[in-house]
Amino acid sequence: MPGSDDLYPPAQYSGWWMLLAFGIIVLLVAAAWIVIALTRPRRSVTVYDPASGAQPLQTMDVLSQLRLEYLERIGLIEQDYRDRRLSARNANYELSKVVRTFVNEYSGLEAPVLALDDLVARGVHPALIDAIGRHYYPSIFRQGPAIDPIAGAEAARTVVRTWH
Repeated sequence: MPGSDDLYPPAQYSGWWMLLAFGIIVLLVAAAWIVIALTRPRRSVTVYDPASGAQPLQTMDVLSQLRLEYLERIGLIEQDYRDRRLSARNANYELSKVVRTFVNEYSGLEAPVLALDDLVARGVHPALIDAIGRHYYPSIFRQGPAIDPIAGAEAARTVVRTWH
């Protein structure tokens, strides 16, 4: 009958809604934990000498290892130029790639894909601007003889040693 004054009980919710809410909370907590775990500062690395097999070498932090690795790469490029395996232009090109990749790995700055003007606008370390502007750009992009890669290698070493 229309207009009946009988009361109806409230609608009941399924138990699945409670499980869904609990699942969403668990996912949010897990996501927060993952973000915190992945963005924590890295610990230093202990380097072991497999030849001696016993005592660990002195502890080096990851950034010092990175500097040593890139200084070695610069030395190899310089040696390839001295041994005439690379032209002056190609040696400067390789030095530019190595320095830009070092800056990217060390600080996360996307130096390999940024032009000199972009790097200047971001206010990067003056040693990088000097190396790219005085040694690598003129050798790679200008007509005529390339700049001496030995000076470019020294500029690259300066960048690696002084980058903060």
